[in-house]
This record gives sequence, structure tokens and C-alpha cells, in this order.
Amino acid sequence: MSTPSHTPPSIVTEAATFIGIDYHKKYSVYHAVDAAGSELGKGRIEHHSPHDFATLVKRWSNARVVFEASMNWHWLYEVLEQSMPGEHITLANAYKTRIIAEAQVKTDKIDARILALLLRAGLVSSVHIPCKETRQRKEVLRQRCFFVRQRTMLRNRIHRLLGAQHDLKLPQCSDLFGKKGMGFLEKLELPAPAGLLLKQQLDMLKNVQARIKEDEAALVQMMSTTEAQQHVLSIPGMGPILAAVVVSEIDGISRFNSAQKLCGYIGLCPSTSSSGGKTYNGKLMKHCNKWLRWAFVEAAWVAMGCDSYCPGLSPYGVLFNEALRASQVATSAVETTSTD
Repeated sequence: MSTPSHTPPSIVTEAATFIGIDYHKKYSVYHAVDAAGSELGKGRIEHHSPHDFATLVKRWSNARVVFEASMNWHWLYEVLEQSMPGEHITLANAYKTRIIAEAQVKTDKIDARILALLLRAGLVSSVHIPCKETRQRKEVLRQRCFFVRQRTMLRNRIHRLLGAQHDLKLPQCSDLFGKKGMGFLEKLELPAPAGLLLKQQLDMLKNVQARIKEDEAALVQMMSTTEAQQHVLSIPGMGPILAAVVVSEIDGISRFNSAQKLCGYIGLCPSTSSSGGKTYNGKLMKHCNKWLRWAFVEAAWVAMGCDSYCPGLSPYGVLFNEALRASQVATSAVETTSTD
């Protein structure tokens, strides 16, 4: 998803045409109104004829376009950008444009018309549109994250498969999927069908690992060492990949008015409900940038074990180990009581 902009679009006072587009996978429905709100035109454009969008925006002078941020929104943005200034294109926050979702009568034509009228009134909650280089970098980062999740799933399935075998002794190594462990697994012969399943999982694991390395090599070429990157790397637990995710998703700290705005966008703030003098803080906010939250949560787990500012075990790690020992003591006490 695209990152939100915290500066709402201003009301356009000069004579302009406002075009709302209800964007779908294979086609789009548009509705155009003038500065007075009168209808100028409406219709449907098939995506196999993208040049029709150029004809649309050139049909009226000073055209302004709005459509909702949905899957592959950048395709339509790149098509429109070829025929009009990028600042005349507004990407609407789909969640905050609730007037459409809550309408009792909802059609493509109505959605397009409402978007055009909201743009005319300056009431569209827009989201930030990063440059093409940033969008491409984010795609590679997210692809790598996807493959890492696949790798974790495969490793868990292999652990489960090995754990179901009787009298199987695994080699003494810190990482079962390191050089020594993989050498053991590739030579391991298990009875059918476990042997077949293990071979399939190992083949997929090596393939996924190769894809991860390809993405990381591409990121080295795409990421430049910037001041923002260095600042993020100074945060405990942040590595090159997590820092790249943070820098790409934030895409310029200057677009946030305050630290509170940034924390809310990341989703690290609890939801708050205050009424009648009573305030309740609940779970973390749902509607946020999930990639940023993931990066900071992962960094927090790393910081619990080590901290670049402190030699040896970090204060976070001390607290974590103390809590872990307390949990183990409590578990032992419960087991002893149940045995007695």
C-alpha cells in the first residue's frame, strides 16, 4: 500500500475539471464535473486501450483526476502521468473515503461521481505517491520479505517431518540449515513417503534461498547510502534490510508534521477511546503501514538480544532473559505440584 500524506488537498479555486475514476482490474468508470459541480461527461474505459485515458484528461482544460488506492494503482497512475502533471493526480485513501462504502446504493457510476465531487470540494483524504524508483525498490523489498516467509514455512515443515521420525539423531550444529546441517539432510534417507517429502522440501528451500540472494543483490544496486539510511541503522536492532524497508516506506521524514504523526502511521501507538472524562487505551492501531510496523517489531526482537550501543548483552536482553527464567521457574513449579 502507498504511504499516506498528512497534507489534505486544497480546494481548487481556478476553473478546473474534476474527474473521478472508479478503478477496477480490467476497466474503469469515470465521471467528470466542472467547478460548479455540473456534469460534463461519464463513461467507461477498457484497460486494453490505455490511450483512452489520455484522450479523457485532454478532453477538458485543467483536468484534475482522483481514484482510490487499490491493488496495482500505480498502473493507472503511470498511464495518467504521461498525459498530465503528477500534481494533478490524487490518490484517495480507500479506508477514509467511507461515504462510498456506507452508501445504500453503490455502483461504479455513483462511486466515480462521488469521488469527483469530493475532489471538487477538497475533501479527499489523499495518500502519498512515491517516485517510480522508490516504488520499484519497495516491490523488490516486499518480494524478498515474501520469500523469507516462504523459507520459514519450509523450515518449519522440515522440522515437523524430522520430529515425526523414530530414533532419528540429528547432528550437533547451531543451525540445522547451515552447511553442516544441509549436508546431513541431503544424505538422509527416510522411509516412504517421508523421504520424498523431505527431498521436495529441500529442493524448494534451496530454490527460495537462491531467489532471496537475487533480490538482495538487486537491492545493493538500488539502495544508496543516504543520511536517512545511516540514521535508521543507528537504531538498535536495525540491519541493512530492515533499514531499507523503513527508509523506503517513510519516503521522506519531512512529510510528517510531528513524531506523533509518524508513530501513528507506523502503528506503534495504542488505539485510544476517550469519552466522559474516561480514557481507554486498547490494542495497537489496525490501520497503519504494516511493512513499517513489521520492520520495527523485528528490530525490537533483535535489540532484546543484542544492542550496538552496549557490549555483551543489552539491557533489553537482560529483561528478556529474566522474564524467560521466571517463566521457566513457574512452569517447573506447576509441573512439580501436578506430579505430587
